[in-house]
Amino acid sequence: MKSPLARVVIVGLALAAFAGFIALGNWQLERRAWKLALIDRVTQRAHASALAAPLPAEWPDISRDPDEYRAIVLRGHFIRELDIPVVAATELGSGYWILTPLQTETRGTVLVNRGFVAQGVDTAPAPSGDVRVEGLLRLSEPGGSVLRDNVPAEDRWYSRDVRAIAERHGLTLAPYFVDALSNQPGSPGGSGPVGGLTVISFHNSHLVYALTWYGLAAMVVGAAVIVYRESRTLR
Repeated sequence: MKSPLARVVIVGLALAAFAGFIALGNWQLERRAWKLALIDRVTQRAHASALAAPLPAEWPDISRDPDEYRAIVLRGHFIRELDIPVVAATELGSGYWILTPLQTETRGTVLVNRGFVAQGVDTAPAPSGDVRVEGLLRLSEPGGSVLRDNVPAEDRWYSRDVRAIAERHGLTLAPYFVDALSNQPGSPGGSGPVGGLTVISFHNSHLVYALTWYGLAAMVVGAAVIVYRESRTLR
């Protein structure tokens, strides 16, 4: 490599690539810190004392960061004639979530995931009369699952799509659903519905990504050293 201009261009490109990879690595570390803080907030929120469910006037303000997995309490009565099975795979095997609307006096009608029932097992009916249910606030899951789309016309559900379920059954529902905790009214355990199976998890591979970017930065340095030595040899 005899041309000084060529050496300058290569050095410039190497420095730009090195700086870019380092910046990307730093960004991933910042994302990791944010994700760990989010996991900590959500875990504390889920294990805090249950608060009253949002009022209908508050529904438009419900969003993922401040509300998802928040522990809430509902008081009302189940619409017992309407159980909506949603295909589920849990630590207990394959089966269905059983969603039943709960009508409250001041908090609207809320879809309650009473829990898991294995395939081929009869669903225990929701209790009659007024009940108090504690659970975790969950945001609607529109559209279906990764592999299957919901088929509302046939009442075939692969995700807990609150809006579609409401339209299918002519209901006015809160824009969220509630995962009932274990041993709640309507979630007796045993053969089901089994409550308390919510998995709180967040994809967190930011450290791996950061190390990958830093590794690429190190490779750029290594390649620059090799090119520099070869150029000296040729001279």
